[in-house]
Amino acid sequence: MTSDAPSVSATTPDATPARVPTGPVAGFVPALEGMRGLAAVGVLLTHVAFQTGTFSVPVVGPLLGRLDLAVAVFFALSGFLLWRPHAAAARGLGPEPSARRYLLHRAARILPVYWVVVILVLALLPGAGGGLGLWLANLTLVQVFVPLSLTQGLTQMWSLSVEVAFYLLLPLFGWLLVRLSGPRARWRVPVLLGVAAASTAWTFLPIATVDGVNIENWLPGYLSWFAAGMVVAETAAEVAARPVGSARPRLARIADRRWALLAVAAVAFAVAATPVAGEQDLTTPAAWQFAVKVSLGALVSFCLLAPLVLGTSVRTRWLGGEFAVTIGRWSYGIFVWHLAVLAVVFPVLGISPFAGQFPLVAAATLVLTVPVAAAGYALIEEPVRVFVRDRERRRRAVRPASEDDSAAVASNTETAGAATASTAAP
Repeated sequence: MTSDAPSVSATTPDATPARVPTGPVAGFVPALEGMRGLAAVGVLLTHVAFQTGTFSVPVVGPLLGRLDLAVAVFFALSGFLLWRPHAAAARGLGPEPSARRYLLHRAARILPVYWVVVILVLALLPGAGGGLGLWLANLTLVQVFVPLSLTQGLTQMWSLSVEVAFYLLLPLFGWLLVRLSGPRARWRVPVLLGVAAASTAWTFLPIATVDGVNIENWLPGYLSWFAAGMVVAETAAEVAARPVGSARPRLARIADRRWALLAVAAVAFAVAATPVAGEQDLTTPAAWQFAVKVSLGALVSFCLLAPLVLGTSVRTRWLGGEFAVTIGRWSYGIFVWHLAVLAVVFPVLGISPFAGQFPLVAAATLVLTVPVAAAGYALIEEPVRVFVRDRERRRRAVRPASEDDSAAVASNTETAGAATASTAAP
């Protein structure tokens, strides 16, 4: 994922000079990129744990299996990064972002390397290919709605489908909340929390589907994970909008208690690793178990994200360091490539799936996936990003200054990850 977010300099619709947001409400936060890289490795490890059968090992197995909550971290990161311009605009820190430019950058960020992976996996990986329907479902990211289209080497893409659904609906979310601006902006967090709470009841609804389609793989069930990041974005914007020296919002003060939040995240993760949040195998959880899992995932992601964004004395030397940020930059590639690499690792090592050997298989998969992801970033992701960026600059060169300002605000969304950004499936 790329991260070049310029600062915002804009005027409000009534031509009153807007305050210029700084820090996490507008700029690049290195520790978040490091967090994304860490989550990407967690995604890889949870899939290796499942396919080596390690998830059934007492204590260690359930903990490794529940690393699928890295998806919650990815979704929360997307919610935070992509919602920042809307939260800022609601408080006079800039205009609403351009939906056209936002969607263009999301497509450029997600689709090129994804299409390359899908084509190579379906064409070359034994057992992955299928008919035209399978190809179309995966190429168009609607596989969660098409029976039996989550094929070998691509099963993790269910969450990318969820992510893209969120991308498409985000401008609508922004429009629906646009009236909650100025003094009414204080109601935005309660509304988001209400949506998050309501979404946990998703699987209780009597929604009929065809065999092979699971509503647990649809966006509504995961809105609480995105909302966790959106709430952080709203709070960061509120901090930026208040006069210097004024009282910080309650959530910002809570975020200052870093170690308390980390303890809460650890306890929530441990509870999620028990059967109360569903089994570690492919058994479909009961509706209440799914609700518990997504609730705990939202709590974990908020507790990890909030201190990095809102904390006033949080040290992020490691997460914000060059190594962690570099892994974060390659995180989308790690996500889209790792299951295809894992499918190759088993025969190369002469190990059968579900036959153990987790340390060896995990090490081999990680060692092979990272350079593949780095190559994909250098050869596909970054060139496409630069092309789109330069194209937009040329386009803005002939546009009125006020439109340029709106485009500058929209560019903040480029810092968001895909699949989250890279996202992952259990």
